[in-house]
Amino acid sequence: MKEIIVGLGERSYPILIEAGLLGRAAAHVGRFARGDRLVIVTDENVAAAQLPALAAGLSGIAIETIILPAGEGTKSWAMLERLTDRLIDLGVERSDRILAFGGGVIGDLVGFAASILKRGCGFVQIPTTLLAQVDSSVGGKTAINSTAGKNLVGSFHQPDMVLIDPDVLGTLPPRELRAGYAEVAKYGLIDDAAFFDWCETHGDDVLAGDADARVEAIAYSVRSKARIVGEDERETSGRRALLNLGHTFGHALEAETGFSDVLLHGEAVACGMALAFRFSAAQGLCNEEDAARVGFHLARSGLPSTLAEAHVDTSGATLVAHMAHDKKMEGGKLPFLLARGIGQTFLAKDVDLAEVERFLDGER
Repeated sequence: MKEIIVGLGERSYPILIEAGLLGRAAAHVGRFARGDRLVIVTDENVAAAQLPALAAGLSGIAIETIILPAGEGTKSWAMLERLTDRLIDLGVERSDRILAFGGGVIGDLVGFAASILKRGCGFVQIPTTLLAQVDSSVGGKTAINSTAGKNLVGSFHQPDMVLIDPDVLGTLPPRELRAGYAEVAKYGLIDDAAFFDWCETHGDDVLAGDADARVEAIAYSVRSKARIVGEDERETSGRRALLNLGHTFGHALEAETGFSDVLLHGEAVACGMALAFRFSAAQGLCNEEDAARVGFHLARSGLPSTLAEAHVDTSGATLVAHMAHDKKMEGGKLPFLLARGIGQTFLAKDVDLAEVERFLDGER
């Protein structure tokens, strides 16, 4: 088993990575049961594919299961109200630990609910998608979407533990797997060119189901994120902001496509990263060869790297208008993650949105 610690002093927590971990869940989360009971929150798809395996792994512990609709629409005020009401009905107390069993949507929603329920109770992340395993389950960012944009209502609330079983990826649709892979490649693009080299060589293995490649990709990504979160938990120094590479462009694309299955989050991030590198090249910050290399690898991995591939055909002004709702906006300025090359991402706070608009119009 690989164990990685997110170092946050008294709030530090372990991330456990091992094939078959779901079947041994009781050994790790059983201590969180109160009166031999645990509450699991999941969605319809995960319940059908994976809940029996988790239930078997929790043999001897009574479980209450809350099953929510699958999809980005579940990260909403309505579902937050439905979930918190049900948790209250079940008598969940501040000392309890809720199991968030699903992808990023379930992890974000359950984490946010846990942060506000009775002024804060605990939760455990058991991510079931590659994207959630390498990114959203680690670091304590929780949120729901609002009509104005993605993740605009939320809190920082760290889990007590993260259990990652790579075997659950075997039931993941190929499109979801590719979407998660975008976040794997991101870690090489932000500050480790050698890992991006590894992705170019082994990315196909990760997507094809090679067990060793998947464990290596997950473990490297988690170590990278744990290190950055430990250095800058609440994104105050700018270090953690590096993890947002591709997200400013990507969230605008998601907003334009209605936060729907037209464009999955990881697909939007992939396109956003390609756009960020091409915009950086257009601004003379990095060479065009690096930008082309990024776009080629993402496209080769089955991910969108252009607006057309992301099913977006709208003006730069429309996309920039979506960006105006970004939660990172400060003093009327929107910071962008740009690059001086592969593995050389930096936070730019002086980007002219008119330049972004013109660039996006040229990308159509």
